[in-house]
Amino acid sequence: MTEGLRESRVLVTGGAGFIGSHTVDLLIRQGCRVTIVDDLSAGRTTNQSAASYAVDICSREMTAVFGAEKPDRVIHLAARIGVRESQADPMKDAATNVLGTINVLQNCVRFGVQKVVAASSVAVYMPSQVPVIDESQTLQPSSFYGLSKLTSEQYVKLFALRNRLNYMILRYSNVYGPRQELSPNAGVVSRFLVDSLSGHSPKIHGSGRQTRDFVFVGDVARANALALFAGNNQTVNVSSGKSTSVEDLLKAVQEALGEVVSFSYLPDEAEEPWNCAFGNSLAGSVLNWHPEFDLRRGLFATASHLKREVQNHGYRESPQGYLGKPYHPGR
Repeated sequence: MTEGLRESRVLVTGGAGFIGSHTVDLLIRQGCRVTIVDDLSAGRTTNQSAASYAVDICSREMTAVFGAEKPDRVIHLAARIGVRESQADPMKDAATNVLGTINVLQNCVRFGVQKVVAASSVAVYMPSQVPVIDESQTLQPSSFYGLSKLTSEQYVKLFALRNRLNYMILRYSNVYGPRQELSPNAGVVSRFLVDSLSGHSPKIHGSGRQTRDFVFVGDVARANALALFAGNNQTVNVSSGKSTSVEDLLKAVQEALGEVVSFSYLPDEAEEPWNCAFGNSLAGSVLNWHPEFDLRRGLFATASHLKREVQNHGYRESPQGYLGKPYHPGR
């Protein structure tokens, strides 16, 4: 890990969430002084080694947080996530993802932050049948979520150009792992795990032959930390670089759990057209980052965590048929 991390003052927006909590844990292990900003709408902070502010990134309170903590560097993860949610409420999606990003950037400039690492998504790319999509591919989102992330990227770049603010933009593929939200709106890995463990019938949208690129959350956290010092004003994919069909994913999930249950098919979700992998060679050369977890290893780690959660805390049944206890960042 980068030597310069030790004693750095790093502010992490969304630091109580799924990716954020893993990132915070890693930074603290590396000796950083970490500040978490999170409105706690989706996450909860339990890491007592970090200063924590329950603040919306769109609010004026952000200025007070920056003034009090005076971070050297910022990892900006806070966002509304999810394609379907953005289609249902594009104004809410844009308010957080675009206006919230502007507020973070203005405070970065005002308080002399040296570098901002901004989380983006492969949803910014134009849907394509190209087997591997790299950073040179056409940017043309097919969802409001992708559009809000692409717009945020452009604000990061323009702020950097006008204010000499150094940045790295990381475009994540489908992130999965321990602490992922367990709800009807969660990612497909989380839904498959919970359904299979509870004896429900997992549901595959479409034929099941469509593919996704799944990257483990620990690898994503490591990329976030590396980008604090490596790379200058660049944009890279953070992905596994491999495609996995949804049917194969379900088989791998059930293998990791040791639970085999029947599944069913539902109509295809037109909002999610991906059928490819996302190249990560640029992240390798710029950040010296490569994914360490293949899908099998990552799923076994995720399944083991979920089983411990069930054993220690149990789950309540939600109206939608999922086991709806929130995850607990920091564990």
